[in-house]
Amino acid sequence: MISLRLDEADLRRIRFGDRPHPVGTAIMACQALRDPALAGLMPALAVRTAAVAEATRPLRHLLPARGLLPDFLTPYVGLASLDAGLDEIRATPRDRVRAEVSRAYTNAPASLWRRRFADGDPQLLDLVTVALRLYFDAVLAPDWPHLELAHRGAVARAAETYALAGVDGLLAGLHPAIRWRPPVLEVDTWWDADLAGTGEGLLLVPSPLAGLRPRVLVEPGLPVLLVYPAPTGSAASGADPLTRLLGRTRAAVLRHLAQPGRHTTTTLGRHARVSVSSASEHASALRAAGLVASDRVGGAVVHRVTPLGYRLLGHGEDSS
Repeated sequence: MISLRLDEADLRRIRFGDRPHPVGTAIMACQALRDPALAGLMPALAVRTAAVAEATRPLRHLLPARGLLPDFLTPYVGLASLDAGLDEIRATPRDRVRAEVSRAYTNAPASLWRRRFADGDPQLLDLVTVALRLYFDAVLAPDWPHLELAHRGAVARAAETYALAGVDGLLAGLHPAIRWRPPVLEVDTWWDADLAGTGEGLLLVPSPLAGLRPRVLVEPGLPVLLVYPAPTGSAASGADPLTRLLGRTRAAVLRHLAQPGRHTTTTLGRHARVSVSSASEHASALRAAGLVASDRVGGAVVHRVTPLGYRLLGHGEDSS
């Protein structure tokens, strides 16, 4: 267990990550979905993980099946994109790679790959980043908009708790493995330590892919990072919240309109396998909700997704 002593400066600067970290989430998912109980809660992700098991074998071999992970694999920076996170991993100094991988391998059987990875071999680091990209694209990318929505939902619920019960209520209600005994935050995680906060605050990241226990990262000059298991949302379980909100056909129409290209009522009906008049009705309903805009161009009506529609789809902004 970690006992984390927080001072006033830390408690004044509690905030949440504004979105899931692409690389950090992929690393945690690689480990967490190897647990049958967790994989059973997220069948869609588990099936895709199994489909790329051979292609991503370096991750299964080099990352511990559970427990402590090397900190450099879940970097603070690189939130903007998968590429940014992978670049940060590649830039890790070799001495840090050696120290953190060796610590994570305390109970792991020795192998040639593991020895080379623990020695900071750049080729093994490249092997990991290539496999991570493949894993993210194949397993997480199809559900990434929904994972972002689930993250925002967890943050919204925590924000409501903070508004009603203050800092004490927030910290006491994060997760059963996290206990708030002012001024100490006790975190039941994979390692034991008595630590002080950095004075830079506390960065909270709820995630359905955090695994069985919370994770803590403390680095001088940076906020303490606390990633904790969040309830498995409909995204993680394979259900589609957008379909529940709009209906299957209307959700499909909105997703189609977000794809590149020129979308007329006729092509929309052909894609959705409905009549032109039905396609026009769906577009009108989405337009009334502010999710779609339409313009007459010659003899056709051309539809496009609005910024609000892109946000509902989990995109940061209009990407057309």
